[in-house]
Amino acid sequence: MRRQTLRSTTSTIDIYIKLAQYPILADRIRDRMREEVFKRGVVDEATFEAEVEQLALESQRREGVHDPYASEPPSVWHKRKARIRAFHTDFYFGYNLPAQLFDQIVREVRSQQPEQTAGPDLAFNPEVAPWSLLFKQGAIYESLPAGEREKVSHHLEEIKVVLIKGMISDQLPYIGVAKRVFTMDDLRRIYERRIGDGKIGGKAAGMLLAWKILQRCSVDTDLSLGEQISIPESYFVSTDLFYDFHRINNLERFLNQKYLPLDEIRAEYPSVVTAHLEGEFSAQFKQRLREVLKEVGDQPLIVRSSSLLEDNFGHAFAGKYQSHFCANQGNAEENLKELLDAIRLIYASSLNPDALLYRKQHNLIDYDERMAVLIQPVRGQRHGRYFFPTVAGVGFSNNPFRWHPKIRREDGFLRMVWGMGTRAVDRVSDDYPRMVALSHPRLRPETTAEAIHQYSQHYADVIDLKENRLATIPVHEALELDYPYLRYVCCESKEDYIQEILSAASLESTDDLVITFDTLVRDSNFVDLMRTTLNVLEEAYQTPVDIEFTLEIVPKYPQTNYKLHLLQCRPLSERIAGEAVTIPSDLPDEDVLFRTYDLIPDGKISGIRYIVFVDPRAYSTIGETSKRLELGRAIGRLNKILEAEEFIIMGPGRWGSANLELGVRVGYSDIFNTRALIEMSVAGSGGVPELSYGTHFFQDLVEGGIYSLPLHLQNPRSRFNWAFFEEAPNALARLSPADAGLGDTLKVIDASRVDPQKRLTILMDGSKDEAVGYLQKGDWRETEQQVSLSTF
Repeated sequence: MRRQTLRSTTSTIDIYIKLAQYPILADRIRDRMREEVFKRGVVDEATFEAEVEQLALESQRREGVHDPYASEPPSVWHKRKARIRAFHTDFYFGYNLPAQLFDQIVREVRSQQPEQTAGPDLAFNPEVAPWSLLFKQGAIYESLPAGEREKVSHHLEEIKVVLIKGMISDQLPYIGVAKRVFTMDDLRRIYERRIGDGKIGGKAAGMLLAWKILQRCSVDTDLSLGEQISIPESYFVSTDLFYDFHRINNLERFLNQKYLPLDEIRAEYPSVVTAHLEGEFSAQFKQRLREVLKEVGDQPLIVRSSSLLEDNFGHAFAGKYQSHFCANQGNAEENLKELLDAIRLIYASSLNPDALLYRKQHNLIDYDERMAVLIQPVRGQRHGRYFFPTVAGVGFSNNPFRWHPKIRREDGFLRMVWGMGTRAVDRVSDDYPRMVALSHPRLRPETTAEAIHQYSQHYADVIDLKENRLATIPVHEALELDYPYLRYVCCESKEDYIQEILSAASLESTDDLVITFDTLVRDSNFVDLMRTTLNVLEEAYQTPVDIEFTLEIVPKYPQTNYKLHLLQCRPLSERIAGEAVTIPSDLPDEDVLFRTYDLIPDGKISGIRYIVFVDPRAYSTIGETSKRLELGRAIGRLNKILEAEEFIIMGPGRWGSANLELGVRVGYSDIFNTRALIEMSVAGSGGVPELSYGTHFFQDLVEGGIYSLPLHLQNPRSRFNWAFFEEAPNALARLSPADAGLGDTLKVIDASRVDPQKRLTILMDGSKDEAVGYLQKGDWRETEQQVSLSTF
């Protein structure tokens, strides 16, 4: 029987009939048809997609769907739009382009069609094959019996590598681990949650890899981590949309900001932010975010940066780019605007001064840094008008500081807070997280009830559902007696001791509660969960790691259960352990400038000529906010002036804190040339609380090769040579004449002017928790820097 050629009375119907003969290839053929329609100027892509959406809405009404955003599940809406898009492609192509071009496209697509195989040979090149084919072929390989799968394992590995490089990361150390732990189903889920066609960025990549490592560990060993650890549902705004945003809004002019001097970058950054906030997104992208918001409902969201360089195996970029909470409690358009503004601000933060300085210092300035965005529901629970997690924090697989000789560094370290984890990673006002050494979790830095109360958490960051915003509140506003996890979080503070809460029923509203997490850290189930998680990740990464997390407490008899929500994982930069440091016992008293104990790292710095010193006594008497702010700016100017010299910075309190009462307000860009930052604590009795360890600020110091050293002036063992600092000449006016007026508080001591043969040497013995700074004789003209840093 002779086969007749199928024809119709119109070119559009003719195309539809022909495509019906290619049920598998039809999608790829239509993709090529749209490329031609857009390339030849028949219609632009944005207009085309807007028409598809409008036609889809009209089709809903015809089919009796009268509330298009509530009556139809997202999966049905996606299917509806896909079918409308296909018919609309046929329409535009059939009425505007020749039939010969259609036939040519069909021939091209057919010629590119490889054969799928379950045999040992791969019939196509994965590097150039369509991803749909890679997913299908990879799934076939993974479904084979173990013996047959072994024969094609090299092909399966290649398919995974191509998909990982295309969607996630092209960092070779990352790929080396990821290809062993990701399955094809894992990669497909990432693909389906991706918005755009680029990579999902470093932060998303690190979170997914860590989760898979922990899941796989549960399968391959007796460790039961799988059911206890999860990650939030995530949506990935890929890196290509970052460039689309700049192109649509003519913002490419800002992409070369990175080559400007730091002062110009700082001066222009506000205008960069303003320009980004005024930018628009494509109609297609906004519609996709509307669908995301429909899927998550009224859950609060966290919108996080996830640049290509962020959290990778070489540089952590800790805190360099922005993240934003969206309360998500408004109407549909209000929620969409809040989400879009968060993305705009994250895009702008790729050009912030601290990030560009970090890139310059690590020889990354020429790298094509692109920003992806990670959108996740906030993990937590609602309590009255507030939404927050019970426990949040950061964990480190290696603890560089010990406040007691019993503490084992290799067992790890936690910083925990009640509420949002922002207070665990940022240096905040007069507030402190709970520090936990996982080798001895009940061994606190503080030793008295007064110190425990003083160095505890007094404020919490929460989502205020009524006000539709992130808020900071005193803990007592949300810490009601009926709070279900009260005894895990708090103890009762008595006059001279801290008492565990056995039952909330025994408490009165007037009782003084203090956040300690004592019940939690006494539970071996919790401690083992955290210690094992960190150890497994360090072993897989072959380097120390840090994580961000929230913890869900699941009360159960007789043992409480815990659910760890992993939010982030990255390799942790740390100093290389240098030669053993021995502090001489016979140093002349007149040469010793300070001695300090507790939370001491290992290391040695020598040849220091300049000491930039902010007098704690004078600083505490400054009444004008403007003068305290100017001190921070003056430190930044000295950092530039002394960039070719060896110098350290010393001063009161918590440097980098937003609270000027607690310390000098500086950013990393104000101090990055110093060899050490010595924070002089005027702590009260009974404790030696942390000054900065575990914050993004501290991570900057570590990666910059800057030692962070606490000097506790009220510790009876500590020593500070006040006479030297008072009597030494002040070189401030000579070095920075414009800042001479700050000389009553800010002093620059030139050791060569005190004694031409002497420079400051600092010895730090972490094993004995002791450090000393003293003037040492020598020929300092040939001195080289004596600090080294390991980054991964």
